[in-house]
Amino acid sequence: MAARKTRLPLTALRTFEAAARRLSFKEAAEELFVSPTTVSNQIRELEKNWGCALFIRKTRAIVLTDEGRSLSVVLQRAFSDIRAEIDTHITPASRSVKLAVGPIFGARWLIPRLADFRERHPTIELVLDHSPRITSVESLTSHLAVDWGTGEWDGLDVTPLFPVVYAPVVNQDLIARYGELRHPSDLARYPIIHQRDRGEWNAWLRVAGQRNLEPAQETVIMDSNIAVQAAIDGQGVALGAFPFLNSDVEAGRLVRPFDIDLIPERSYYLLSRHSARRSSEIDNVCAWLIDNARQFVEANKLIQEPIL
Repeated sequence: MAARKTRLPLTALRTFEAAARRLSFKEAAEELFVSPTTVSNQIRELEKNWGCALFIRKTRAIVLTDEGRSLSVVLQRAFSDIRAEIDTHITPASRSVKLAVGPIFGARWLIPRLADFRERHPTIELVLDHSPRITSVESLTSHLAVDWGTGEWDGLDVTPLFPVVYAPVVNQDLIARYGELRHPSDLARYPIIHQRDRGEWNAWLRVAGQRNLEPAQETVIMDSNIAVQAAIDGQGVALGAFPFLNSDVEAGRLVRPFDIDLIPERSYYLLSRHSARRSSEIDNVCAWLIDNARQFVEANKLIQEPIL
């Protein structure tokens, strides 16, 4: 007699997948609109039925066991495939495409081109969302994303868009207050604005031969648009991403005092799931982004790896 197949506990598996992805019963409960107790009980039932621990419970954290980690990888891939299949084949009538972007890319590059997109694709509703850093296929919750990185995203289709370079930018009024910036060492008199962390400024100072420079004051701002606005308002010297800030320099809102550029290892990439471009709407958005990126690279004479 054939062995009876056990019914898969799909609700509990979905609960486990959320908890494993977030490493938090509380955050999983918020995502699924249930209580943390419900999440905990469903996972304990899975562990009881299968006779193995999926999590190690610590005082203020949970950690996946080897069995839990293995199951998490399989489930995340499965749920991602199901989501892509529904988006592509089950709900083809939807004309919306959700695109996740970061603040500086969205404000300085994408928004000025939206009128062109609407003219070319009037039947597609482009839904823009703020993008957290994409670390894997599971963290891509939109149809598409534009992220900043080295091009290494496992499980995703990755298309290079364009690079940028970094250079200090400052308000002219701040120069009048703190003195001329004739040499990079003069930055020691100035307040410095960091975006996210000190890594990029440290890298630029090394390129400029000022590895040991210590600024008079430092401020860390997480949002790149706010960092740029702080520089425009005379709050300090920021590292500006070019050619995004060319118009601000041309209009006199910012000064680019040094002809010294930091060429970062990272650049902008378009990310999508492997099956996403089977949808004509998503494919049209991808094609439009890639075409505009190519024009941007050519117009600004940027060095770029080939877009395939």
